[in-house]
Amino acid sequence: MFYASLSVLVIVVAVVSGIIIGFILKQVLAAREIKSSRNLMARIAEEAKKEAETIKKEAILQAKENLLKMKADFDNEAKERRNDFDARDKRIRSKEENLDKRIDALAQKEAAIEGREKSITGKEASIEEKRRKLDALLHEQQEKLEKIAGISPEEAKRILIQSMEADAKQDAAVLVRKIEDEAKLTADRKSQEIVAYAIQRYAGDVVAEKTVSAVNLPSEEMKGRIIGREGRNIRAIEAATGIDLIIDDTPEAVVLSSFDPIRREVARISLERLIQDGRIHPGRIEEIVKKVKTEVEQIIRETGEKASFDVGVHDIHPEIINLLGSLKYRTSYSQNVLQHSMDVAYLTGIMASELKVNVKEAKRAGLLHDIGRR
Repeated sequence: MFYASLSVLVIVVAVVSGIIIGFILKQVLAAREIKSSRNLMARIAEEAKKEAETIKKEAILQAKENLLKMKADFDNEAKERRNDFDARDKRIRSKEENLDKRIDALAQKEAAIEGREKSITGKEASIEEKRRKLDALLHEQQEKLEKIAGISPEEAKRILIQSMEADAKQDAAVLVRKIEDEAKLTADRKSQEIVAYAIQRYAGDVVAEKTVSAVNLPSEEMKGRIIGREGRNIRAIEAATGIDLIIDDTPEAVVLSSFDPIRREVARISLERLIQDGRIHPGRIEEIVKKVKTEVEQIIRETGEKASFDVGVHDIHPEIINLLGSLKYRTSYSQNVLQHSMDVAYLTGIMASELKVNVKEAKRAGLLHDIGRR
């Protein structure tokens, strides 16, 4: 009985001990889980804080980059506008200088004309004064003759006229000759001024059009490639074509300058092909220019042959055919010289037919009348 009670007591004690130990273990595990959760929360918060700082820094850097890009775009736009304004200002100043020069030239011409008019007026007054003196002298001599000879006024007048006639004619002839010489000199000067002024006005409007050609570029970078290292490409182009290549502030364009229209055409075609090809160096430049010269000569020959065939003028020397074809690139008073020559040939043919003369010779003369304009 005693052992049974002891066993029950041991079992009860063991159960109670197990409950107590289980409760303690549960509390320990709960405490550990709480601590682990707190550590996890702290780590998550720390990572979130770091990520927030990273996002903030990236946002600041992006904002700075956007600001720098906007500033660069604004600077580029301001530079382009400033360059445009400078170019316009240069053109306006150039026009103002030309206008001032023309105004000064006109003022000088007007002053010269006024001076000549005053000179002519003074000479006319001098002639009138001499005529009055001559009339007074004649009247005085008439009175003296009447007193001395006792003759009638008519007789005295006749004698006086006869005595003064030779001197008067001589003086009048000398005076007329002098006036004619001065008028001729004035007319020569005036005609020269008029011709020079007309040439100046015409040249000012058309010289640039007749002596330059513009070639468009795909981009501004192409200007540097055309110039080449230390300018070797531009020198090669000018040497091969015989023209002046002008590269200025004109956007996406270069200017070819030459008084020879055929050289200018060869240079234009050659430069356009070099730009399309993309290979721009002295060797390639010489090759392209040589090929284009051959093509242009062929075009000139074919153009001359076609013009003579269209007009109906045959048996023309080959060299004259080439001269005729070269008129395709020549203009006079804003008119193409080749087309003008063909029109003249048609007109001379019609007039010859109406006059019943040789039509072929008339057409030949009309077609070749401007053959020396090159």
